[in-house]
Amino acid sequence: MSKAVVMDHPLIQHKIGVIRRKETGSRDFRAMIGEIASLITYEATKELKLQDVEIETPICRTTVKELAGKKMAIVPILRAGLGMVDGMLAMIPSAKVGHIGLYRNEETLEPVEYYCKLPADCSERDVFVVDPMLATGGSAVAAIEMLKARGVKNIRFLCIIAAPEGVKKMQEAHPDVDLYIGALDDHLNEHGYIVPGLGDAGDRIFGTK
Repeated sequence: MSKAVVMDHPLIQHKIGVIRRKETGSRDFRAMIGEIASLITYEATKELKLQDVEIETPICRTTVKELAGKKMAIVPILRAGLGMVDGMLAMIPSAKVGHIGLYRNEETLEPVEYYCKLPADCSERDVFVVDPMLATGGSAVAAIEMLKARGVKNIRFLCIIAAPEGVKKMQEAHPDVDLYIGALDDHLNEHGYIVPGLGDAGDRIFGTK
């Protein structure tokens, strides 16, 4: 079973409190989403492998640690996932960025792929799939299935707010994908919204209603 790491850092909890407020406008909401994404990335990259490299400082030769040649990619689920990308790139600027677009079929309620553009060597990269909200889990499960079908093996999922239903669905569908969650909320309501949640993350990031 994959692990689900729920953040307990005071800065993350404080910033999530700000974006939950209905009076927080799009500009501040966007900025906070990026900051929270940076902080979650810090946690999600904790287990990356390091290697010893010999270098020259202004004083002498010494051995330092560097990431062990692991290439990374950030893959937001459109459109709300875009709000997390810049904050993550601030932490891992060499990462490449792919995009996955899904919409929900209103009759079957199943996610349907409409866009997928990934780095050519994505199968060789550590891939971070990102979406601010993990609600039913349908989109996240489908996005990761798309990546696996294209040969990607090392996947982590990052979100800011999750519902227990979505976490359960993800762990059942992808027991090899670890989840990094800003806050684990109470439940989903009858409309599939996370409670207490923060409303529609895409609308709040982009100022659309």
